Amino acid sequence: MQVNSQDYVVRQYSQNTRSTQASSVNSTSAKASDKAAESATQASAPDVDRVEFSRDTDITKMSDSDRAALVKSLKDDLNSQMSRFTNMMTQTFQKQGITAASLEGDNFWKFMASGNYSVDAKTKAEAQEAISEDGFWGVKQTSQRIFDFAAALAGDDVETMKKMQAAVEKGFEQAGAAWGGDLPSICGDTHTAVNKLFDDYYASH
Repeated sequence: MQVNSQDYVVRQYSQNTRSTQASSVNSTSAKASDKAAESATQASAPDVDRVEFSRDTDITKMSDSDRAALVKSLKDDLNSQMSRFTNMMTQTFQKQGITAASLEGDNFWKFMASGNYSVDAKTKAEAQEAISEDGFWGVKQTSQRIFDFAAALAGDDVETMKKMQAAVEKGFEQAGAAWGGDLPSICGDTHTAVNKLFDDYYASH
């Protein structure tokens, strides 16, 4: 895979991650609905297996095939979690008379940003758990996933890692554009945490 292709993939990965993290935050602050939409959460896909490897493992030292497998697993895991969340929220919106057609593309993220909807207590609780300190969309896990994804693509090449970091920066910018305004503070915290991981990598080299 050429660097320009990697750049695009990392930008998209970062953008999708940021937008979904922001959406999870907004669903915790939306007005709670009196009528629960439990069918929305029941209809969402089950959890998928997480990508697991020892944190003592240096991703950049993995073989090309192992890194490629890790990239695929991280992408599949992210896509599954994104689909689970967006499907849950889309079904919740439809119960409030909001059509799926009006939520296509960036319209979904902009509508999430508006906060002009309500969520039931169960959905709100799930979103709060997702963005908690140890949650899938929390700062710790999200920043680590973005860095691991970039490292797996770049291998042990400092110059390529710098290009991956630049791609991550573009991903954050694109997420802000898709959101239609300032992203929630958790996204800023994640941004800082990702850059710290890159800084630590450069310091080690």
